[in-house]
Amino acid sequence: MNSIWATHLRNGGTALRPYPSPPTYAVTLESCPRAAARAREAAAEFLADLQPAARREAADTVVLVVSELVTNSVRHAGGATCSLRLAVCGDAVMVSVTDGNSTPPVGRNPDVDGEGGGFGWPMVRRLALATSVCVTPQGKTVHALLPCGTRCP
Repeated sequence: MNSIWATHLRNGGTALRPYPSPPTYAVTLESCPRAAARAREAAAEFLADLQPAARREAADTVVLVVSELVTNSVRHAGGATCSLRLAVCGDAVMVSVTDGNSTPPVGRNPDVDGEGGGFGWPMVRRLALATSVCVTPQGKTVHALLPCGTRCP
């Protein structure tokens, strides 16, 4: 899909030309144990299809964050579905996961002796250039902006 890029000329005119829209991907996932694996596969394919492709280390980090955010949604939101959206923003990728629970993620002391978790949200915040949580009465969207090592138009 193309957008229109407007260039304002010195003579007061405007030149319009097609400009490719940044690559995006969106999917709704059933909140089940397999959701994170499906999200990882989709993210890896999205990153591999970028021209030029994302650097391997950067792609691995994006896939890790996608997995963590989807897993958190499945584990803590309690809804039937969650959605994943990936969008290229210059030389970064915005990962967004939306679910129907309005409670934002919170950091807690990691459970180093069991399977209680607590490592994911702090890890996401350390790996991301920026994170944000948008809460609405219908739920929340967690955003993480991650470097991808490539620049898309």
